[in-house]
Amino acid sequence: MKHKIIWRLNYILIGLLSQICIHTHIWAQAAKPPLPIEAFFGQENLYFQMVVKKNFDPKNRFNFFSVATFTADYANETSENNILIPAQFSYTFWKGVGIMAGAEANSGPGFAPIAGLQYNFASRKFLIVQVASFFLNEEHDFKIFGLYEFKPSISENWAIYSRLQYIYNFSIQDGSHNRSYLYLRAGLKRKSFIFGAGANLDLFGPTKIFRDNYGGFVRWEFH
Repeated sequence: MKHKIIWRLNYILIGLLSQICIHTHIWAQAAKPPLPIEAFFGQENLYFQMVVKKNFDPKNRFNFFSVATFTADYANETSENNILIPAQFSYTFWKGVGIMAGAEANSGPGFAPIAGLQYNFASRKFLIVQVASFFLNEEHDFKIFGLYEFKPSISENWAIYSRLQYIYNFSIQDGSHNRSYLYLRAGLKRKSFIFGAGANLDLFGPTKIFRDNYGGFVRWEFH
């Protein structure tokens, strides 16, 4: 019975997400925040990330947020590849604080509906996104996600770019660690182009298997 309820919720959620995405494309024309795409070339693997943050309308409190990531092994070991795509629709009710609901697709655990709290703050120098997610799956996962950017200008066309990004995911039912990471970036920004050095530090599973990846990254912010 529990499996049937979860699958019905999945089908309903997919339908709702499809309809909202269609309307989001129309409503988001008035507000055009950048769409950053990044490629990180480490000594172990290639990491790709795309961040989508859109307001439905400049005067609307509803918005969409996603950080889609893909890790590809250089040796083409498919078991080492990893995809993580969350889709979160939120309603901001007070100074960047809001409630959110959506779904997350993961190459490991699979697909699960999610709900929780979200905080956003953006300015020319700072970007802060903090999300606490409860998963409606059998393990009752709980995830904390944080993304912090600092971009102070050093001239008319140049700025310093730095980012700290992390995830901590654990199973409430089992009380065990599922997945966590800490990703660091530091470099320079010239208009829409960003480049520099970084590190991806990952922990996997209950035993917290550690994997590190160091290298350089390039990033472009589409407007």
